[in-house]
Amino acid sequence: MYNAKAYSAASATSPLASSVIARRDPTDTDVQIEILFCGICHSDLHTVRDEWHSVMPTVYPCVPGHEIVGRVVKVGAKVTKFKAGDLAGVGCLVDSDGTCPECQAGLEQFCGHATFTYNAPDKHTGKVTYGGYSDSVVVDERFVLSVPTNLNLAGAAPLLCAGITTYSPMRHWGAGPGKKVGVVGLGGLGHMGVKFAHALGAHTVVFTTSPNKVEDALRLGADEVVLSKDASQMQKHLGSFDFILDAVSAQHDINAYLMLLKRDGNITLVGAPEQPLPVGAFPLIMGRRSLSGSPIGGIAETQEMLDFCGKHNITSDVEVIPMQKVNEAYSRLLKQDVKYRFSIDMASLRA
Repeated sequence: MYNAKAYSAASATSPLASSVIARRDPTDTDVQIEILFCGICHSDLHTVRDEWHSVMPTVYPCVPGHEIVGRVVKVGAKVTKFKAGDLAGVGCLVDSDGTCPECQAGLEQFCGHATFTYNAPDKHTGKVTYGGYSDSVVVDERFVLSVPTNLNLAGAAPLLCAGITTYSPMRHWGAGPGKKVGVVGLGGLGHMGVKFAHALGAHTVVFTTSPNKVEDALRLGADEVVLSKDASQMQKHLGSFDFILDAVSAQHDINAYLMLLKRDGNITLVGAPEQPLPVGAFPLIMGRRSLSGSPIGGIAETQEMLDFCGKHNITSDVEVIPMQKVNEAYSRLLKQDVKYRFSIDMASLRA
C-alpha cells in the first residue's frame, strides 16, 4: 500500500477537505495512473451528501470522481496495453465479474457484480473504492482506457461519464446521416449530446426552455433550436424525429416529446428526475413509439467513443478549477452555474 493525496468528505454534511488515503500497490494486471484532471459529475454531489442512501448508501470517508484522465506511471508485469508515459482514462467502473452474459457481451455497465470507481466494496482493501479527487489511482488494465493524445485533457475528463452516457444511446438507436435527432436540455449531458449528434451526421435539433441558450446550441452544432415552451414551435416538429435524447433531470412533460417521434421512434432518458414522469399510453401506442433509459456504456464502447472524439476533436466545454475550489463548484453546480462541466486540475492538489 502507499499513501495518496486526496479530497474527501467525512460525512453527509461535511465539506470536501484535504486528506490522505491508502492505495494498493499495483498487482501484475494493474495500471498506476498519476491523475491530471478529474471532472465533476452531479452524481459526485449526490453521493457525497448521501442523497441516494436508499439505493447506494455512502460510506465515509468518501472520495468521489469517475471522470479521470492522467498519465501512466507504473504497470504490472502482465499488463500489455499500457506503458509508463501513456495517457489513460478511467470512467465509472473499475471491475466486473467478467463471466456473466452482460460482461461477455461487452456490457460491463449492466454486470450485477460491477465495481464502481468510488463508494463500492473494494476486494483488494476490504474497504470501499476511492475515486479521482486524488493525485493517483490504481486500476485493473481491463478498465483503463487510452486517451487520444490530440485532445485537451481538461476537456477530455468528462468524456469518461458525460461523454459515454450520451454517445452510447445515440449509437444504440442509430443516430447518423439521414436521421433527425433531438436533444432535450443543454447542460452537462445535453451539450455533449449535441456535439455527438452533429459529428455522427444527424440533423440535430436542441430543445431548451431558455432563449439565452439558442446561440450556444448553434455554436455546439445544432441545426435548429426549439424553445419548448412555445407550442407553435413544438407543433411544427410533430411526428418527425427518429430519436430524442432527454438529458433533463427536472420535472417536464415527456408526452410532449413522445408526440414528436416518428413511427417506431425512440426517446431515451439519460437525465434522472427525482419524481416519476407521467407517461400517457396513447403517445406510445399510436406511433409504436418507445421510451427507454440508458446509463454509461461498456469498456469497448467507451474506448470507441474516445477514439471517435480523437478523430473529430470533441471534448467537453469545461471550466477548470483548482482542487481547493471544489466546494464552491458544488454550490454552483446546484445553481446550474457552469458551462458545461467543471474539471479539476490535479496539479493544484500536488502544489
